Amino acid sequence: MSVLVLVLAVAAACCLGFGFVLQQAAAAHAPKRDYLTFRLLLDLMKVRSWLAGIGLMVCGMVLGALALGKGEVSLVEPLLATNLLFAMTLSRHRTGQRLGRQGWAGLWLLAGGVAAFLLAGEPKGGQAVSSPLRHWLVVGVVAGLALLLTAFAKRRRSAASPALLAVAAGLLYGLQDALTRVSGQRFSEGGWAGLMTSWQPYAVLVLGVTGLLLVQSAFETGPLRTSLPALTAAQPLAGIACGIGFMGDQVRTDTGALAWQAAGLAAIVAGIVLLGLHPAMPEGPMGGRRTHSLQPR
Repeated sequence: MSVLVLVLAVAAACCLGFGFVLQQAAAAHAPKRDYLTFRLLLDLMKVRSWLAGIGLMVCGMVLGALALGKGEVSLVEPLLATNLLFAMTLSRHRTGQRLGRQGWAGLWLLAGGVAAFLLAGEPKGGQAVSSPLRHWLVVGVVAGLALLLTAFAKRRRSAASPALLAVAAGLLYGLQDALTRVSGQRFSEGGWAGLMTSWQPYAVLVLGVTGLLLVQSAFETGPLRTSLPALTAAQPLAGIACGIGFMGDQVRTDTGALAWQAAGLAAIVAGIVLLGLHPAMPEGPMGGRRTHSLQPR
């Protein structure tokens, strides 16, 4: 593993984790009428803390894109999942809660799961899949699943809606990461002309804006402990699926390696859930959303 890729990915995770905490703190006060509309983003733009969170998220996305430009999606995505550790750090500082057994267990499961997957799988680049059918099949399945989850959350608004929206956003972000790497390859091969004449950079923009709307709606309607774990778990799984599915990423496929990779991914998800349910995570609005307009602060 390249040390530069490791540093870039962990720095990206740090910015993303801190940014998500600031965004949720602001989105929790958004008016009820803004749910799943672009008016929510316009309303949140009046809040300085939300803009700071977006700034951190943009920095994280840029650092993540640089990491993806130098490493495989299947390598970078598990490292980006550690953003929850940094979100926990900031939340713990804001709430004054100690880690305790649950926090330490979640931390070691997440860190150990990432290490197990990377060491057992040994992700490396390969020949990108040339079959358009397989390419569009993977993209369609990921985007279609995100659309179904969003439609269900919008139609049947319940306590599960924030988690459903967060999973949908995580799927789109994982797909966005894969297409970001493809865009980087287009730029390397054909310069700006090659990049701007391909569809991938425009898809990256659309996925980014759509994912942002879904994330803020999830943050608006439920506590951070409900939405962030789902977002953090879905993104690397989608990214790895896309990396192997159409980008040609390769991992070891012998029985022992596959078992350790599966165990690593399971540990990542379990660690994310334990950290997300930790008392240090802000609970946000419970029993309903505030309906007053956001004021700059």
